Amino acid sequence: MAPFCAAQEAAVRTCTYTVKVKTSCASPAPTSDAVSVAFGDAYRNEAYGARLPSAPGGRAFERCGTDTFRVSGVCGYGVCYLYLRRAGRDGWAPEWVQVTEPGPGAGEKPATFYFGAPLPDGVWYGHNRCPKAKAKAAGTAAAAARTNTTSAAASPLG
Repeated sequence: MAPFCAAQEAAVRTCTYTVKVKTSCASPAPTSDAVSVAFGDAYRNEAYGARLPSAPGGRAFERCGTDTFRVSGVCGYGVCYLYLRRAGRDGWAPEWVQVTEPGPGAGEKPATFYFGAPLPDGVWYGHNRCPKAKAKAAGTAAAAARTNTTSAAASPLG
């Protein structure tokens, strides 16, 4: 079984995505908050940028500004979820985040996720627009109905 796993790992391709972040004009200026991003596709191919780097001179995430980053991760099939994590005291607020996939024709339709409010401190917060399998959704809904609860969103990293 070990050779099969090694072959699977060798088949995983790495891609570099372009991530644009627009900081809200209502965001505090300047900010020293640390910002991380995690995004991926419906097949759980994920890219993760821990503590997005500051621009030269430390001027990333300025009020009303747009910053561009390169984030590497497993090549995917259409970004459908994106989560941000903010750590700090400033209360940085993103307006939107746009992810462009590499490859021919991929950049023609970037995935854009809208926020417009300060992020909570120290938690992953974002959007999951990935399609749900009908059978899985039906099973989850039936289980929730039996227990009179709703299912919680999974962590973007787990």
